[in-house]
Amino acid sequence: MTVRAVRGATCLQADDAAEMFEAVAELMGQMLERNSITSDAVVSLILTSTPDLVCAFPAAGVRAYGLTDVPLMCAQEIDVAGALPKVVRIMAHVNSELANSEINHVYLRGAEVLRADLIP
Repeated sequence: MTVRAVRGATCLQADDAAEMFEAVAELMGQMLERNSITSDAVVSLILTSTPDLVCAFPAAGVRAYGLTDVPLMCAQEIDVAGALPKVVRIMAHVNSELANSEINHVYLRGAEVLRADLIP
């Protein structure tokens, strides 16, 4: 078993806390499910949001999902001209038997355009 990083991103329609919590919980669930990872295998998470999302901390969505004893850190994405708006990203550090090439990174709700090379 080794520590691996699993990436994910999702887009919101509006700067709305309820939508953020729902979208982040959905993303977290899909990241774990698609990689057959249990919540006990999660070491830590880094969450970022674009500067246009100020309604809430994305980490609150992870807590709402049920990961209450995992270290979390939120940060703001750099404000790059022309970047996709209203995006929350997660990098999960997890204990896994999977090789890096076997990790399924997850992009939802329009965020697929960020990494079209990873979408099957």
